[in-house]
Amino acid sequence: MARVRSGADPADATLEDLREAAAVCRNCELWKRGTQTVFGEGPRRARAILVGEQPGDEEDLSGRPFVGPAGRLLDKAMAEAGLDRSRVYVTNVVKHFKWKPQGKRRLHEKPRLSEINACLPWFEGEVGTITPDVIVCLGATAAQAVIGRQFRVTRERGQFVPSRFGTAFGTVHPSSILRAPDDETRRIERARFVEDLRLVAQRLAD
Repeated sequence: MARVRSGADPADATLEDLREAAAVCRNCELWKRGTQTVFGEGPRRARAILVGEQPGDEEDLSGRPFVGPAGRLLDKAMAEAGLDRSRVYVTNVVKHFKWKPQGKRRLHEKPRLSEINACLPWFEGEVGTITPDVIVCLGATAAQAVIGRQFRVTRERGQFVPSRFGTAFGTVHPSSILRAPDDETRRIERARFVEDLRLVAQRLAD
């Protein structure tokens, strides 16, 4: 577990302790490229954690997770599925935006395994503090970090499975829906995503 405060036991850390410590994390080189650490947000007693890969451009600038286009799609899908964002905790396995320049734009670049592993202690701290009933992994990077590298979203999405962090559930990242090649595919994939989230809502209602 990453060090939280001098002389402090990480097991006793609060979310605010973790947030403050992560803000000055130098476990990998991504802090040099990101504007700031983008830590998770949500209630301490959340029954579900939704975890994605990493913050995007808007998240990097605002310091908040899932506030860009993918986040707005996620909010609407959650509402349709019966999940209240204000009652879940949203975060990413990597807390800095990894990007490459294309003209004036900053384009997402997939994090390396070493970068994921360097950042994973912060997610471990979030899970340990919140102790959710289920961890919803959005996309392959999050699912493989949480569930295991053998996990394949195409094969095992929509299933509740054990992980070293507790019960987990894998589905697609909302950004993949935005990248669909046409409107009809986007509509179908969005409907499937809502159905996945509805399974989570039902699980929490039981």
